Amino acid sequence: MTYGNFTLDGVCRAFGLTIRQAHLFADVQPLDLPRWLQDALDKGMPLALGSEKARSEFIIVPILLTSRELAHDSVSIYSGQRLDVDPDSGLIGECDFIVTATPPLPLIQAPIVCIIEAKKNDIETGLGQCVAQMLGALRLNQRDATGIETIFGCVTTGEIWQFLKLEQNDIIIDQERYYIDNIRTILGVLQVIFAQYAPQPATT
Repeated sequence: MTYGNFTLDGVCRAFGLTIRQAHLFADVQPLDLPRWLQDALDKGMPLALGSEKARSEFIIVPILLTSRELAHDSVSIYSGQRLDVDPDSGLIGECDFIVTATPPLPLIQAPIVCIIEAKKNDIETGLGQCVAQMLGALRLNQRDATGIETIFGCVTTGEIWQFLKLEQNDIIIDQERYYIDNIRTILGVLQVIFAQYAPQPATT
C-alpha cells in the first residue's frame, strides 16, 4: 500500500477524516505574470499534450518556479522525492511535488503543500492520493515538532488546478477550480498559501 493506492473514500475511512467543500480563496487577488512565465507557457503549452511528464515540465514546473520567485524564494520545491512516514499505514511513496517552508535541503523538512499530477487528466482520481500525501506531510511535521498544523494540497492537470486543505482531521475541498486561462488567479492562490507560513517579524 502506497499513497497512490488510496481513493478519496478509502483514505477518509482509513484515517477517520471528515470531508467538506468550501470557498478556500474567496478574496484572492490575481497577480501579474512575469514576462518569462508567459513566454515559457506560450512555447510549452503546444508541447504539453502528449504525456503527464510533458505537462509537468512545460506547465506545472514554470508555474511553481514563478510562485517561488514571487514569494522571494522563501519556499523550496521538491520533485519526485519520497515521503516515507508510516509504511504500516500506507503513508509511503514518491510525491510529484512537495513545497516546504525551508531553504533547499537534502531532506524534506516542514512540508506545507503536496501537489499531484492528475493521471489521465482525471482530477477526481487524484484526490485520494493527494489527501494521503497531505496526511503524511502533517504527520512528518508533528513528528519533527515544526508547529505546522495545516497542510494544503493540489491536484492538477496543468490546465486545471483543484486545491484542498487539511486541518486536524478535516479535509476541505475548494469549491472553485482554477483554469490555465486564469493563471493570474492560480498564482494568487499559491501566494496566499505561502504567506501563511512566512516567518513573522520579531516584535519588540
